[in-house]
Amino acid sequence: MGTRAKGTGSIFRDKKSRFYWIAYMSGGKRRYESTRSTRKRDAQNLLTARLGDVQRGLPVTPDVGKVTFDAAAEDLLNDYRTNGKRSLAVVARRIGKHLRPFFNGLRRMASISTPDVRTYILQRQTANSVLVHRARTVSLLDGTERQLPEERRPASDAEINRELALLKRMFNLAIQAGKLLHKPYVPMLREDNVRTGFFEPDMLVSVLGHLPEPIRPVIRFAAITGWRIQSEVLPLEWRQVDFPAGEVRLDAGTTKNREGRVFPMTAELRSLLESQRAEHDRLKRDGRLVRFVFHRDGERIISLLKSWHAACAAAGCPGRIPHDLRRTAVRNLVRAGITERVAMRMTGHKTPSVFQRYNIVSDGDLREAARKLDGAAATTVAGIRQG
Repeated sequence: MGTRAKGTGSIFRDKKSRFYWIAYMSGGKRRYESTRSTRKRDAQNLLTARLGDVQRGLPVTPDVGKVTFDAAAEDLLNDYRTNGKRSLAVVARRIGKHLRPFFNGLRRMASISTPDVRTYILQRQTANSVLVHRARTVSLLDGTERQLPEERRPASDAEINRELALLKRMFNLAIQAGKLLHKPYVPMLREDNVRTGFFEPDMLVSVLGHLPEPIRPVIRFAAITGWRIQSEVLPLEWRQVDFPAGEVRLDAGTTKNREGRVFPMTAELRSLLESQRAEHDRLKRDGRLVRFVFHRDGERIISLLKSWHAACAAAGCPGRIPHDLRRTAVRNLVRAGITERVAMRMTGHKTPSVFQRYNIVSDGDLREAARKLDGAAATTVAGIRQG
Protein backbone atom coordinates (compact mmCIF):
# COMPACT_ATOMS: atom_id res chain seq x y z
CA MET A 1 0.00 0.00 0.00
CA GLY A 2 1.42 3.41 -0.99
CA THR A 3 2.73 5.76 1.71
CA ARG A 4 0.86 9.06 1.91
CA ALA A 5 0.28 11.76 4.51
CA LYS A 6 -2.34 10.94 7.15
CA GLY A 7 -5.84 11.87 6.09
CA THR A 8 -5.04 11.90 2.38
CA GLY A 9 -5.99 8.29 1.68
CA SER A 10 -3.85 5.79 -0.18
CA ILE A 11 -3.42 4.19 -3.59
CA PHE A 12 -2.36 0.62 -4.26
CA ARG A 13 -2.43 -1.87 -7.11
CA ASP A 14 -4.12 -5.28 -7.19
CA LYS A 15 -1.51 -7.85 -8.22
CA LYS A 16 -3.93 -10.07 -10.16
CA SER A 17 -6.01 -7.58 -12.11
CA ARG A 18 -3.35 -4.81 -12.09
CA PHE A 19 -6.17 -2.33 -11.41
CA TYR A 20 -5.42 0.49 -8.99
CA TRP A 21 -7.44 0.72 -5.79
CA ILE A 22 -7.96 3.62 -3.42
CA ALA A 23 -8.55 3.69 0.32
CA TYR A 24 -9.98 6.58 2.34
CA MET A 25 -11.90 7.30 5.55
CA SER A 26 -15.63 8.10 5.39
CA GLY A 27 -18.16 8.03 8.22
CA GLY A 28 -15.56 6.67 10.63
CA LYS A 29 -14.91 3.66 8.38
CA ARG A 30 -12.11 2.84 6.03
CA ARG A 31 -13.43 2.47 2.48
CA TYR A 32 -11.79 0.53 -0.35
CA GLU A 33 -12.75 1.12 -3.95
CA SER A 34 -11.46 -0.23 -7.25
CA THR A 35 -10.78 2.36 -9.95
CA ARG A 36 -11.12 -0.34 -12.64
CA SER A 37 -8.16 1.36 -14.32
CA THR A 38 -4.47 0.48 -14.75
CA ARG A 39 -3.51 4.18 -14.81
CA LYS A 40 -2.31 5.70 -11.57
CA ARG A 41 -3.50 9.12 -12.70
CA ASP A 42 -7.10 7.80 -12.79
CA ALA A 43 -6.67 6.50 -9.25
CA GLN A 44 -5.35 9.85 -8.07
CA ASN A 45 -8.26 11.71 -9.68
CA LEU A 46 -10.84 9.39 -8.10
CA LEU A 47 -9.22 9.62 -4.69
CA THR A 48 -9.13 13.42 -4.90
CA ALA A 49 -12.85 13.45 -5.79
CA ARG A 50 -13.75 11.09 -2.94
CA LEU A 51 -11.77 13.10 -0.37
CA GLY A 52 -13.42 16.28 -1.59
CA ASP A 53 -16.87 14.70 -1.16
CA VAL A 54 -15.95 13.58 2.35
CA GLN A 55 -14.87 17.12 3.22
CA ARG A 56 -18.23 18.48 1.97
CA GLY A 57 -20.12 15.98 4.11
CA LEU A 58 -21.58 14.07 1.18
CA PRO A 59 -22.47 10.38 1.63
CA VAL A 60 -19.53 8.46 0.18
CA THR A 61 -19.42 4.68 -0.21
CA PRO A 62 -17.99 2.40 -2.91
CA ASP A 63 -21.58 1.95 -4.18
CA VAL A 64 -21.96 5.65 -4.97
CA GLY A 65 -22.16 6.13 -8.71
CA LYS A 66 -23.08 2.52 -9.45
CA VAL A 67 -26.83 3.06 -9.81
CA THR A 68 -28.03 1.93 -13.24
CA PHE A 69 -30.54 3.61 -15.52
CA ASP A 70 -33.11 0.88 -14.81
CA ALA A 71 -32.73 1.32 -11.04
CA ALA A 72 -33.05 5.10 -11.34
CA ALA A 73 -36.11 4.72 -13.60
CA GLU A 74 -37.78 2.39 -11.13
CA ASP A 75 -37.11 4.87 -8.33
CA LEU A 76 -38.76 7.58 -10.43
CA LEU A 77 -41.83 5.41 -11.08
CA ASN A 78 -42.07 4.61 -7.38
CA ASP A 79 -42.03 8.36 -6.69
CA TYR A 80 -45.01 8.75 -9.04
CA ARG A 81 -46.80 5.79 -7.42
CA THR A 82 -46.36 6.97 -3.84
CA ASN A 83 -47.57 10.47 -4.75
CA GLY A 84 -50.58 9.13 -6.66
CA LYS A 85 -49.72 10.99 -9.87
CA ARG A 86 -52.14 10.21 -12.70
CA SER A 87 -49.42 10.60 -15.33
CA LEU A 88 -47.70 7.39 -14.17
CA ALA A 89 -48.70 5.47 -17.30
CA VAL A 90 -47.47 8.27 -19.57
CA VAL A 91 -44.15 8.46 -17.73
CA ALA A 92 -43.67 4.69 -17.91
CA ARG A 93 -44.36 4.78 -21.65
CA ARG A 94 -41.89 7.60 -22.27
CA ILE A 95 -39.18 5.79 -20.35
CA GLY A 96 -39.81 2.41 -21.95
CA LYS A 97 -40.29 3.66 -25.49
CA HIS A 98 -37.66 6.38 -25.76
CA LEU A 99 -35.27 6.91 -22.83
CA ARG A 100 -34.39 3.30 -21.96
CA PRO A 101 -33.68 2.12 -25.54
CA PHE A 102 -31.24 5.00 -26.04
CA PHE A 103 -29.44 5.12 -22.69
CA ASN A 104 -29.50 1.32 -22.05
CA GLY A 105 -31.10 0.07 -18.87
CA LEU A 106 -27.88 -1.44 -17.49
CA ARG A 107 -25.82 1.68 -18.06
CA ARG A 108 -24.64 3.54 -14.98
CA MET A 109 -26.22 6.94 -14.53
CA ALA A 110 -22.81 8.37 -13.63
CA SER A 111 -21.59 7.63 -17.16
CA ILE A 112 -24.33 9.71 -18.85
CA SER A 113 -22.81 13.01 -20.00
CA THR A 114 -24.13 16.21 -21.51
CA PRO A 115 -22.94 15.18 -25.02
CA ASP A 116 -24.94 11.95 -24.59
CA VAL A 117 -28.05 14.01 -23.83
CA ARG A 118 -27.48 16.20 -26.89
CA THR A 119 -27.15 13.10 -29.05
CA TYR A 120 -30.47 11.86 -27.66
CA ILE A 121 -32.13 15.18 -28.49
CA LEU A 122 -30.81 15.07 -32.06
CA GLN A 123 -32.06 11.52 -32.55
CA ARG A 124 -35.56 12.41 -31.32
CA GLN A 125 -35.66 15.49 -33.55
CA THR A 126 -34.74 13.58 -36.69
CA ALA A 127 -36.44 10.19 -36.26
CA ASN A 128 -40.05 9.74 -37.37
CA SER A 129 -40.94 8.11 -34.08
CA VAL A 130 -44.28 9.71 -33.17
CA LEU A 131 -47.33 7.93 -34.59
CA VAL A 132 -50.02 10.39 -35.68
CA HIS A 133 -52.40 7.69 -36.89
CA ARG A 134 -52.18 4.15 -38.23
CA ALA A 135 -53.17 3.15 -41.73
CA ARG A 136 -56.91 2.63 -41.94
CA THR A 137 -59.95 2.96 -44.19
CA VAL A 138 -62.58 5.55 -43.33
CA SER A 139 -66.07 6.06 -44.73
CA LEU A 140 -66.83 9.51 -46.14
CA LEU A 141 -70.16 11.34 -46.05
CA ASP A 142 -70.85 10.58 -49.73
CA GLY A 143 -70.68 6.83 -49.04
CA THR A 144 -67.23 6.28 -50.54
CA GLU A 145 -64.22 5.02 -48.65
CA ARG A 146 -60.79 6.57 -48.33
CA GLN A 147 -57.52 4.87 -47.42
CA LEU A 148 -55.50 6.84 -44.89
CA PRO A 149 -51.82 5.88 -44.81
CA GLU A 150 -49.92 5.60 -41.57
CA GLU A 151 -48.48 8.97 -40.61
CA ARG A 152 -45.45 9.50 -38.41
CA ARG A 153 -43.48 12.59 -37.49
CA PRO A 154 -40.40 13.58 -35.47
CA ALA A 155 -40.92 14.40 -31.81
CA SER A 156 -41.73 18.02 -31.02
CA ASP A 157 -39.51 20.12 -28.77
CA ALA A 158 -42.23 19.98 -26.10
CA GLU A 159 -42.31 16.17 -26.19
CA ILE A 160 -38.52 15.98 -25.97
CA ASN A 161 -38.50 18.40 -23.04
CA ARG A 162 -40.98 16.23 -21.14
CA GLU A 163 -38.59 13.30 -21.58
CA LEU A 164 -35.55 15.35 -20.55
CA ALA A 165 -37.44 16.51 -17.45
CA LEU A 166 -37.87 12.85 -16.48
CA LEU A 167 -34.15 12.23 -16.96
CA LYS A 168 -33.33 15.23 -14.74
CA ARG A 169 -35.74 13.96 -12.09
CA MET A 170 -34.05 10.56 -12.16
CA PHE A 171 -30.68 12.21 -11.47
CA ASN A 172 -32.13 14.34 -8.66
CA LEU A 173 -33.75 11.36 -6.93
CA ALA A 174 -30.52 9.36 -7.18
CA ILE A 175 -28.60 12.24 -5.58
CA GLN A 176 -31.23 12.57 -2.82
CA ALA A 177 -30.83 8.87 -2.07
CA GLY A 178 -27.02 9.15 -1.90
CA LYS A 179 -26.60 6.97 -4.98
CA LEU A 180 -25.02 9.74 -7.04
CA LEU A 181 -22.94 12.75 -6.12
CA HIS A 182 -23.19 14.76 -9.31
CA LYS A 183 -25.40 15.11 -12.35
CA PRO A 184 -24.63 16.33 -15.87
CA TYR A 185 -26.05 19.50 -17.34
CA VAL A 186 -29.24 18.56 -19.20
CA PRO A 187 -30.01 21.17 -21.90
CA MET A 188 -33.66 21.94 -22.50
CA LEU A 189 -35.13 23.07 -25.81
CA ARG A 190 -36.94 26.30 -26.38
CA GLU A 191 -40.63 25.58 -26.80
CA ASP A 192 -42.73 27.52 -29.25
CA ASN A 193 -45.73 25.39 -28.43
CA VAL A 194 -48.51 27.87 -27.72
CA ARG A 195 -51.17 26.22 -29.83
CA THR A 196 -53.81 28.27 -31.59
CA GLY A 197 -56.08 25.55 -32.91
CA PHE A 198 -59.83 25.81 -32.45
CA PHE A 199 -62.97 24.73 -34.28
CA GLU A 200 -65.47 26.84 -36.16
CA PRO A 201 -69.00 25.35 -36.04
CA ASP A 202 -68.95 23.97 -39.61
CA MET A 203 -65.56 22.33 -39.07
CA LEU A 204 -66.73 20.67 -35.85
CA VAL A 205 -69.88 19.38 -37.58
CA SER A 206 -67.70 17.82 -40.28
CA VAL A 207 -65.48 16.06 -37.76
CA LEU A 208 -68.50 14.80 -35.82
CA GLY A 209 -69.88 13.30 -39.03
CA HIS A 210 -66.81 11.07 -39.36
CA LEU A 211 -66.75 9.88 -35.75
CA PRO A 212 -68.32 6.64 -34.46
CA GLU A 213 -71.72 7.27 -32.86
CA PRO A 214 -70.61 6.64 -29.22
CA ILE A 215 -67.78 9.18 -29.54
CA ARG A 216 -69.86 12.09 -30.86
CA PRO A 217 -71.50 13.01 -27.51
CA VAL A 218 -68.05 13.09 -25.86
CA ILE A 219 -66.75 15.60 -28.39
CA ARG A 220 -69.90 17.73 -28.22
CA PHE A 221 -69.73 17.80 -24.41
CA ALA A 222 -66.04 18.83 -24.49
CA ALA A 223 -66.73 21.57 -27.05
CA ILE A 224 -69.43 23.06 -24.80
CA THR A 225 -67.71 22.78 -21.42
CA GLY A 226 -64.03 22.96 -22.31
CA TRP A 227 -63.37 20.12 -19.89
CA ARG A 228 -60.41 17.79 -20.42
CA ILE A 229 -61.57 14.70 -22.28
CA GLN A 230 -59.28 12.02 -20.86
CA SER A 231 -59.34 12.98 -17.19
CA GLU A 232 -62.67 14.81 -16.78
CA VAL A 233 -65.15 13.87 -19.51
CA LEU A 234 -64.63 10.15 -20.08
CA PRO A 235 -64.67 9.29 -16.32
CA LEU A 236 -67.86 11.35 -15.75
CA GLU A 237 -70.53 9.39 -13.82
CA TRP A 238 -74.28 9.91 -13.53
CA ARG A 239 -74.00 10.80 -9.84
CA GLN A 240 -72.23 13.97 -11.01
CA VAL A 241 -75.14 15.03 -13.23
CA ASP A 242 -77.93 16.90 -11.43
CA PHE A 243 -80.89 17.46 -13.78
CA PRO A 244 -83.15 19.22 -11.21
CA ALA A 245 -80.38 21.70 -10.33
CA GLY A 246 -79.29 21.92 -13.96
CA GLU A 247 -75.63 21.26 -13.16
CA VAL A 248 -72.77 18.91 -13.98
CA ARG A 249 -70.14 18.61 -11.26
CA LEU A 250 -66.56 17.42 -10.96
CA ASP A 251 -65.46 16.21 -7.53
CA ALA A 252 -62.62 17.94 -5.72
CA GLY A 253 -59.39 16.01 -6.16
CA THR A 254 -60.34 14.61 -9.57
CA THR A 255 -59.33 17.63 -11.67
CA LYS A 256 -55.89 18.83 -12.71
CA ASN A 257 -55.87 21.65 -10.16
CA ARG A 258 -57.49 19.36 -7.53
CA GLU A 259 -60.47 21.72 -7.17
CA GLY A 260 -64.13 20.83 -7.72
CA ARG A 261 -66.04 22.37 -10.60
CA VAL A 262 -69.64 23.07 -11.64
CA PHE A 263 -70.94 23.71 -15.15
CA PRO A 264 -74.53 24.91 -15.59
CA MET A 265 -76.63 23.09 -18.17
CA THR A 266 -77.25 25.06 -21.32
CA ALA A 267 -80.15 24.00 -23.52
CA GLU A 268 -77.72 22.17 -25.83
CA LEU A 269 -75.93 20.49 -22.95
CA ARG A 270 -79.18 19.38 -21.30
CA SER A 271 -80.41 17.92 -24.57
CA LEU A 272 -77.15 16.00 -25.01
CA LEU A 273 -77.27 14.62 -21.47
CA GLU A 274 -80.94 13.69 -21.77
CA SER A 275 -80.12 11.63 -24.86
CA GLN A 276 -77.34 9.88 -22.96
CA ARG A 277 -79.73 9.30 -20.05
CA ALA A 278 -82.29 7.72 -22.38
CA GLU A 279 -79.61 5.26 -23.54
CA HIS A 280 -78.69 4.60 -19.91
CA ASP A 281 -82.34 3.81 -19.09
CA ARG A 282 -82.59 1.48 -22.10
CA LEU A 283 -79.57 -0.52 -20.93
CA LYS A 284 -80.97 -0.56 -17.38
CA ARG A 285 -84.19 -2.13 -18.62
CA ASP A 286 -82.03 -4.82 -20.23
CA GLY A 287 -80.43 -5.51 -16.86
CA ARG A 288 -77.21 -3.56 -17.49
CA LEU A 289 -76.38 -0.79 -15.06
CA VAL A 290 -73.86 1.68 -16.51
CA ARG A 291 -72.54 4.38 -14.20
CA PHE A 292 -70.59 6.31 -16.86
CA VAL A 293 -72.28 9.05 -18.85
CA PHE A 294 -70.29 8.24 -22.00
CA HIS A 295 -69.73 4.63 -23.06
CA ARG A 296 -69.64 2.17 -25.95
CA ASP A 297 -72.66 -0.08 -25.54
CA GLY A 298 -72.26 -0.06 -21.78
CA GLU A 299 -68.46 -0.31 -21.70
CA ARG A 300 -66.36 2.61 -20.52
CA ILE A 301 -64.48 4.48 -23.26
CA ILE A 302 -60.78 4.33 -22.42
CA SER A 303 -59.40 6.28 -25.37
CA LEU A 304 -60.75 7.87 -28.53
CA LEU A 305 -57.54 9.11 -30.18
CA LYS A 306 -57.55 6.65 -33.08
CA SER A 307 -61.11 7.56 -34.03
CA TRP A 308 -60.36 11.24 -33.51
CA HIS A 309 -57.28 11.38 -35.76
CA ALA A 310 -59.03 9.44 -38.51
CA ALA A 311 -62.10 11.69 -38.36
CA CYS A 312 -60.01 14.87 -38.49
CA ALA A 313 -58.05 13.58 -41.47
CA ALA A 314 -61.25 12.59 -43.28
CA ALA A 315 -62.82 15.98 -42.50
CA GLY A 316 -59.87 17.81 -44.03
CA CYS A 317 -58.28 19.08 -40.81
CA PRO A 318 -55.52 16.57 -39.99
CA GLY A 319 -53.28 17.24 -37.02
CA ARG A 320 -55.99 18.70 -34.80
CA ILE A 321 -55.94 17.52 -31.21
CA PRO A 322 -58.82 17.03 -28.74
CA HIS A 323 -57.43 19.87 -26.62
CA ASP A 324 -58.45 22.27 -29.41
CA LEU A 325 -61.99 21.76 -28.13
CA ARG A 326 -60.95 23.36 -24.83
CA ARG A 327 -59.72 26.44 -26.68
CA THR A 328 -62.95 26.48 -28.68
CA ALA A 329 -65.06 26.44 -25.50
CA VAL A 330 -63.05 29.28 -23.94
CA ARG A 331 -63.45 31.42 -27.03
CA ASN A 332 -67.20 30.73 -27.16
CA LEU A 333 -67.62 31.70 -23.49
CA VAL A 334 -65.79 34.99 -24.05
CA ARG A 335 -67.81 35.67 -27.21
CA ALA A 336 -71.00 35.14 -25.23
CA GLY A 337 -69.99 37.95 -22.87
CA ILE A 338 -69.27 35.78 -19.82
CA THR A 339 -66.77 37.44 -17.49
CA GLU A 340 -63.28 36.01 -17.29
CA ARG A 341 -63.61 35.10 -13.62
CA VAL A 342 -66.80 33.10 -14.18
CA ALA A 343 -65.53 31.48 -17.38
CA MET A 344 -62.36 30.35 -15.59
CA ARG A 345 -64.45 28.65 -12.91
CA MET A 346 -66.51 26.86 -15.56
CA THR A 347 -63.51 25.56 -17.55
CA GLY A 348 -61.17 24.96 -14.61
CA HIS A 349 -58.42 27.44 -15.47
CA LYS A 350 -56.58 28.55 -12.38
CA THR A 351 -54.64 31.59 -13.63
CA PRO A 352 -55.72 34.41 -15.96
CA SER A 353 -52.46 34.13 -17.92
CA VAL A 354 -53.18 30.55 -18.97
CA PHE A 355 -56.82 31.36 -19.65
CA GLN A 356 -55.82 34.18 -21.99
CA ARG A 357 -53.67 31.77 -23.99
CA TYR A 358 -56.86 29.85 -24.74
CA ASN A 359 -58.87 32.95 -25.65
CA ILE A 360 -58.16 32.59 -29.37
CA VAL A 361 -58.94 35.31 -31.88
CA SER A 362 -60.11 34.01 -35.26
CA ASP A 363 -60.37 35.63 -38.67
CA GLY A 364 -64.11 35.84 -38.02
CA ASP A 365 -63.44 37.82 -34.85
CA LEU A 366 -61.25 40.23 -36.80
CA ARG A 367 -63.89 40.68 -39.51
CA GLU A 368 -66.50 41.35 -36.84
CA ALA A 369 -64.18 43.97 -35.34
CA ALA A 370 -63.83 45.57 -38.78
CA ARG A 371 -67.63 45.70 -39.16
CA LYS A 372 -67.93 47.40 -35.78
CA LEU A 373 -65.28 49.95 -36.78
CA ASP A 374 -67.12 50.62 -40.06
CA GLY A 375 -70.34 51.12 -38.12
CA ALA A 376 -68.66 53.50 -35.68
CA ALA A 377 -67.05 55.44 -38.52
CA ALA A 378 -70.37 55.73 -40.36
CA THR A 379 -72.05 57.05 -37.20
CA THR A 380 -69.29 59.64 -36.76
CA VAL A 381 -69.56 60.81 -40.38
CA ALA A 382 -73.33 61.08 -40.10
CA GLY A 383 -72.98 63.16 -36.96
CA ILE A 384 -70.53 65.51 -38.66
CA ARG A 385 -72.84 66.02 -41.64
CA GLN A 386 -75.82 66.72 -39.43
CA GLY A 387 -73.76 69.22 -37.47
